[in-house]
Amino acid sequence: MLLTTRLPKAHPPNFSQEDFRQALGMFATGVTIVTARAVDGSYIGLTANSFNSVSLTPPLVLWSLSRSAGSMAAFSTGSHYAINILSADQQDLAQQFASRSGDRFLGVDFTMGAGGAPLLKGTAATFECYNRSRYEEGDHVIFVGEVEVCNHRAGASPLLFHGGKFYAEHPL
Repeated sequence: MLLTTRLPKAHPPNFSQEDFRQALGMFATGVTIVTARAVDGSYIGLTANSFNSVSLTPPLVLWSLSRSAGSMAAFSTGSHYAINILSADQQDLAQQFASRSGDRFLGVDFTMGAGGAPLLKGTAATFECYNRSRYEEGDHVIFVGEVEVCNHRAGASPLLFHGGKFYAEHPL
């Protein structure tokens, strides 16, 4: 059934961008590194905590990337990428891939996934994705990936991010 009722528009925000960023930081997330192979064969990758499951059937996940990111063209046009869920001992790797300069893959141990994207060693889990769809929303693009291969390390502790800081412990 198609809904034709028009909903009212959102009210303008009554908070600053910094207030919004700080409020978002109160949601604890895991930390991922999204990797791919560019058309020229070079490796691309970035740290992201904007990862979520979408569907079990078919297996879909999503992540988002700033429209102004230098890697936007490669991720938008490539057929495959991998989402690497970092383990608790990979904080240095998260920071290396968050850097805006240098070779992010320098000294990084990885293998090639079935779709050509780098799979980082020592991660808690990996998702090898077909680049199924993209949605432009605000200043980001939401990528939906159809998972073709996934793996996880049973018992691995994830790297967590909350309030602008990394955490490796997650006591209950």
